[in-house]
Amino acid sequence: MPLWTEWWVWMSGALILATLEVLIPGYIFLGFAIGAGVMGLLILFGISATGLALTLVIFAVLSLIAYIAMRKYFGLRTGQVKIWDTDVND
Repeated sequence: MPLWTEWWVWMSGALILATLEVLIPGYIFLGFAIGAGVMGLLILFGISATGLALTLVIFAVLSLIAYIAMRKYFGLRTGQVKIWDTDVND
């Protein structure tokens, strides 16, 4: 059985990517971590792709959906402007 078909490999990857997000913030690795976690859950519950290419495409789509959802939830609202009342030197 190939290693990429094991659920714990995807969960370990999700944990590593989430740790990288803590060390290098910016919502870059968090989308990939969520995608890997969901992929691990899909494989755990028996919903898996037949080939490596299809598995990677599903992972990429899940990561993209997670990234877009985070941009929509955490991003600056449309028409909203940041106003600074104080200066760093005050």
